[in-house]
Amino acid sequence: MRPLAAVLLAICLGMASASAEPRHGLSVFGDLKYPPGFTHFDYVNPDAPKGGKMALIGDARLNTFDSFNGFILKGDPAQGFELMFDALMVRAMDEPDAVYGLVAESAEIADDRKSVSFKLRGEAKFADGTPLTAEDVCDSFRLLSTQGHERIRITIRDVEACDVISPGEVRYRFKGERTRDLPLTVAALPIFSRAYYAKVDFSKSTLQPPLGSGPYAVKSFKPGEFVTYARRDDYWAKDLPVSKGRYNFDELRFDYFRDRAPAFEALKSGAIDLREEFTSRDWATAYGFPALTKGHVVKTELPDDTPYGAQGYFLNMRRETFQDIRVRKALNLAFDFEWINKNLFYGLYVRTTSFFNRTPLKAEGTPSAEELALLEPHRASLRPEVFGEAVLPPVSDGSGQDRRLLREASRLLDEAGWTTDGTIRRNARGETLDIEFLIEGPVFERVLAPYVKNLKLLGINATVRTVDPAQYQKRFESYDYDATIGRFTAGLTPGDNLRIFFASESANRPGTYNLSGIASPAIDALIDQVVAARTREELNVAGRALDRVLRAEQFWVPNWYNANHWIAYWDKFGRPEIKPKYDRGIIDTWWYDEAKAKRIANGD
Repeated sequence: MRPLAAVLLAICLGMASASAEPRHGLSVFGDLKYPPGFTHFDYVNPDAPKGGKMALIGDARLNTFDSFNGFILKGDPAQGFELMFDALMVRAMDEPDAVYGLVAESAEIADDRKSVSFKLRGEAKFADGTPLTAEDVCDSFRLLSTQGHERIRITIRDVEACDVISPGEVRYRFKGERTRDLPLTVAALPIFSRAYYAKVDFSKSTLQPPLGSGPYAVKSFKPGEFVTYARRDDYWAKDLPVSKGRYNFDELRFDYFRDRAPAFEALKSGAIDLREEFTSRDWATAYGFPALTKGHVVKTELPDDTPYGAQGYFLNMRRETFQDIRVRKALNLAFDFEWINKNLFYGLYVRTTSFFNRTPLKAEGTPSAEELALLEPHRASLRPEVFGEAVLPPVSDGSGQDRRLLREASRLLDEAGWTTDGTIRRNARGETLDIEFLIEGPVFERVLAPYVKNLKLLGINATVRTVDPAQYQKRFESYDYDATIGRFTAGLTPGDNLRIFFASESANRPGTYNLSGIASPAIDALIDQVVAARTREELNVAGRALDRVLRAEQFWVPNWYNANHWIAYWDKFGRPEIKPKYDRGIIDTWWYDEAKAKRIANGD
């Protein structure tokens, strides 16, 4: 779910300021940390040296790529492709949702919030030296709204038009009433060269490096092995406040590996410089190799203050078997997180309980009066559990086979018409109760094994299908699975991006994050309430009401989360004193330290 991260990160943002005046930045509810004329973000070192290289694996799940166009559904984009493009405004990663001018010098939202105008910087230009103008901005919107990825198109569906006011000014016009998010949504869209895409078909995946205006350009690549980006010395925005102290590496290389073992060996040997660990067993047991004990490799945990969101096994309700909530409840009861966390995860994880973990939007206890005011109009179509204590995943006795929970699961399956002959469950048509978990690599096989064992004890024909990343991506985007693993976050200030995850309109459109195919007018209405919120308190109330409804549907089996990023890296880099609160900050703010690198080279 990460190739569009750079674009989607800001889609959840909006603007509530009523004053129609030019501003150097925008935020959801008008508050900005950095004043006009600020010199740099607090979490960077403005004097960080430029130079050196960093080689890393990155966090995408694919083991190859076939395109440098990550803004369409076709193809598997190369990691780091977003580094080649600029946007009108850029996110401040120490604020919940603020963005500040990059290509745009200022933004002005109309009093009726039906439009936003951006004044462009005259010095903005593409890598070939051609000016970046309003024509490029509006043509980029045209391409994204007509040929772009569904995840982008859904969020800009209420953008009526992009108007060229002058070569240095554009105006976006909006339709409908839910316009709060749209100014920041369009501010975050990538900007393409109109002249370049007049000759190149935007709708097709391609390994031809595109023309961009961003801080990096493709230097070299080999699909399935690596892609290297070189910092552009002539980057037009390198001295702007939003760029100062950032983009410090001369080269960034993303390496690809077919499985985890050679990737780990690459870190140990120094073939790559940095690796983020996602496996608790390896983090607890594998980091004792010589380079680490000598102090050449640093093992650290970076605090993760971002909303964790939701990770779990998502049940595909487009398939008849999983449309019965009794079946979904039974599947939840069979998953013994307590045993898995103790025996497989070294007790390092926390159970996921909400779609808005670690945010004020997480529902707890019974609904407040304000929540009930939003829920009551939909009572007839909502589960009774919505109006009681917020639904939580079951807690087992940690035995791995909690008899109490398995008996309840068996009862629910019987009630749903899936009866057993002592071995396998069948319905009245004689069909067996099957569930296949689609995964992309062997790591989850050991995690799923005890869960599958419990499901088989219940008479469910449970299997695990491991496929290569390319096949997985294709099946994932076309919803060709019974259940699959997913993780996503709606951000600190969710808005229109929720439609990608939970709205009826995204249930059957390929390539969205609506993994379970949830489609409910009540959920759609609650998303509208989130989008319409004019204060953070209104937002939190609407979010909690939505969270209750989503959790009551039990269309996922919640997994777990980690409160920190597990990072191991060769100690040849410098870091700012302050980490950006809502980002790792590695690619963005670290730098190459020649003295440290020389010490390692000398074996000191």
